[in-house]
Amino acid sequence: MASSVLVPVREYLQTTYRPDRDYIDGELKERNVGEQPHAHLQGIISGIFREKRTIWGVRALPEQRIQVSPQRYRIPDICVIRSTDPKDPIISFAPLLCVEILSKDDSLGELQERVNDYAGMGVKDIWAIDPWKRLGYQASKQGFTQPSDGILRVVGTPIEVSLAGIFTELDES
Repeated sequence: MASSVLVPVREYLQTTYRPDRDYIDGELKERNVGEQPHAHLQGIISGIFREKRTIWGVRALPEQRIQVSPQRYRIPDICVIRSTDPKDPIISFAPLLCVEILSKDDSLGELQERVNDYAGMGVKDIWAIDPWKRLGYQASKQGFTQPSDGILRVVGTPIEVSLAGIFTELDES
């Protein structure tokens, strides 16, 4: 069994990786990225938040490093914070929303560990969206639930995104 080389937190934070990587208890973890449906959907969702940023009072940050615990850093596909939140280089507070877009080889089971990290730091709303199967989920430590009306929401805010709308845009453009 091969052993992996542990990387100190300081080295991780001072290094640029392309693409960026999660840092989990000293290990660098590659993220599945790079295929067009994933990237296109990331752009569509980021665009919705950019268009509504003033109304919703938010900033959408694609691929933003988040410190979920002292020895764990995650990079959600999209992190949404309040416009009044600090503009720190690395987010160490619970974002309003984390969005994970599944890549072709991802599974909900593999995604659960990421969801647990976000929920563990206090993120109340986590979305998982699968551009391949055209499905979207509200995610939590308890698992993944599809919204019965096809609309993903952020509780206590006016934020709502229609899955049919984003998948239609994905198909048309």
